Amino acid sequence: MAGSKVPAAEGTLRILSHLAGQRGPVPASAIATALGLPRSTVYDLLAVLADRGFVLHLPEERRYGLGVAAFELSSGFSRQQPLSHLGRPLIAALVDRIGESAHLVVLHGRDVVYLIEERAPRRPSLVTDVGVRLPSHLTASGRALLAALPNAQLRALYPNAAAFAARDGQGPRTSGELRRLLERVRADGFAQEDGEITAGMASVAVAVRDHAGWPAAGIAVTFPRERIAPAEWPALAAELAGTAAELSRRIRGRPSG
Repeated sequence: MAGSKVPAAEGTLRILSHLAGQRGPVPASAIATALGLPRSTVYDLLAVLADRGFVLHLPEERRYGLGVAAFELSSGFSRQQPLSHLGRPLIAALVDRIGESAHLVVLHGRDVVYLIEERAPRRPSLVTDVGVRLPSHLTASGRALLAALPNAQLRALYPNAAAFAARDGQGPRTSGELRRLLERVRADGFAQEDGEITAGMASVAVAVRDHAGWPAAGIAVTFPRERIAPAEWPALAAELAGTAAELSRRIRGRPSG
């Protein structure tokens, strides 16, 4: 926040994002610790948020959770579906170019939610239909988004081993395993998943960033493992990166070129 031109606004958004990732109301002190913010700042921002209905204060428990106004924002997003409108033609064009199925997701707590699923001709159906939720640490698109988050946010999302949902015993099971996996994602510039969601299917993904550099969405391509060798995945990721850059420009309201 030190470099932010509007630190209060950034702190407010970070608090709301943190609360959205929790299973229930949490103490203000825990929020301050997770986000690395002064307690006095957190209490001041929570007071304003509670007054406007975005945060619910439980005085007996000394905890804070999301309020009705935050839910109304979520409902507005569902009605407008701006990412779906902006991303659908880009995902369709990507599928036309590469001949494999692709999708667009957003992070919701520890899950990814699929907003767009564009299936390529003569390709198998996938479990990642529109509206489906999957554990983000098991999917390529989720890993791309997690790798773009601050470390404090990751620690808040995955505080212990109980936070790691399992699917056929695959994927990271501890914070250390997840950290090493995300380090590889950052080094490679893209995320991958190989048979951890569906046997015989692999995925490559990149993050779409908003004007503040925050991961707004993830774009992934899923394909039968035998069709594309791992040596070709970086080139495939580069193709996705171009689509992600264009969607990022559209999110920010900037024309391409």
